[in-house]
Amino acid sequence: MASFDFITKEDLEMLRVQLMNDFRKLIEPKKKILKEWIKGNEVRKILSISPGSLQNLRINGLLNPKKIGGTWYYRTEEIEALFEK
Repeated sequence: MASFDFITKEDLEMLRVQLMNDFRKLIEPKKKILKEWIKGNEVRKILSISPGSLQNLRINGLLNPKKIGGTWYYRTEEIEALFEK
């Protein structure tokens, strides 16, 4: 004889709450940035992107960094603005 598992309204509500919490974690910034300018490797860690993706953000004008001695520095307020878009 086969056994059946029934899904209740409470099960669906628990799933909905869990999914909403997971979505909130995905769209929230990874961490609050305290410095005014940060290096490219820090930006990549915060945004979880590759060097090529960071370069695309520069090329497309979404970020306007300054290059000092071969190192790119990015304004933290521009990084945080990406999360709002």
